[in-house]
Amino acid sequence: MANPPAPPSAASGSKSAGAHPSSTRLGPASSGTAPQPMVSTPLRTSRELESAPAPLRNLFFGLAAGRPLLKRELAMAEMSVTPAQFVQAAFVRAVPVTLVLEIFLVMALSTQNMEMPIFALIVAVGLPVFFYLSFEYFLMQPRVVIKRRGRKIDQELVFAGRHLLIELRSGVMLYDAMLGITRDYGEVSKEFNKIVEKVTLGVPMTIAMHDVAEHCPSSYFRRVLLQMANSLTSGSDVTDSLENVLNQVSQEQIIELKAYGQKLNPLVMFYMIFGVIMPSLGVAFLIILLSFVGTGLAGYGVGIMAGIFFFVTIVQFMFLTVVENSRPSFDL
Repeated sequence: MANPPAPPSAASGSKSAGAHPSSTRLGPASSGTAPQPMVSTPLRTSRELESAPAPLRNLFFGLAAGRPLLKRELAMAEMSVTPAQFVQAAFVRAVPVTLVLEIFLVMALSTQNMEMPIFALIVAVGLPVFFYLSFEYFLMQPRVVIKRRGRKIDQELVFAGRHLLIELRSGVMLYDAMLGITRDYGEVSKEFNKIVEKVTLGVPMTIAMHDVAEHCPSSYFRRVLLQMANSLTSGSDVTDSLENVLNQVSQEQIIELKAYGQKLNPLVMFYMIFGVIMPSLGVAFLIILLSFVGTGLAGYGVGIMAGIFFFVTIVQFMFLTVVENSRPSFDL
């Protein structure tokens, strides 16, 4: 009868905690060599910017290194790209915008009677200026996304927190309570789902809360998570801490709503003066003035009216933008 196979050795049958899967790979069975040494995962892969030439790769990495906050902004905006890749994308998008603006500049200057050296100087100066402004504009995209995500989180935070508080008071475990609000609450559910995923993978609850709070765009939600994490660390009641911080957040949101109502009064006055009264009276006085002066300014009447229309349009757009951006996104 054949002998039973020998059990695998500890070196080949088990993996050390935290070891990379490739680090436990053995050599040929006949050679009896030791496991290969652990190799850390590179933070920057060689295929990260493989489509860009070598000088441009160095430029993108240098620009990304000059913006140390860009990595955190991308994480808060949930953009799954590296800083160098984002800089490359902004660079590529800024090139056609710069060319279009430069073409418009050349067309506008062509209508003016100016000397060629001055014309060439303005065109040469406009090229880097347009590129810099376009490049900086596209680099601001993560901040816009962060602000939008923060407003969405603030909108549902109090409701999701009260849901969590009710479940904790009914005797549900904290993990199960968080699992229950990983849906139906928009961006807040996504943030709690990150905590649940980290805890499922073996990360301690307090560490998972701190990690999610570090990359959360909402200061209110960050305060709630840190308060809960501190309660878990100190051993105090999470329910009482959560209730207190939710009351503070709701009171601050009520104060912001009242401040927004008080801010509307000067905004409405500004709109009435510069968007309604001045244009209407200005057009009336302009018509009366042109009727008195005769043909002296009559030729400029169409241009003046177009300028007034453009000014009123800008004022209307500014008013709507200010009112929309200053309005609190949460409902109580």
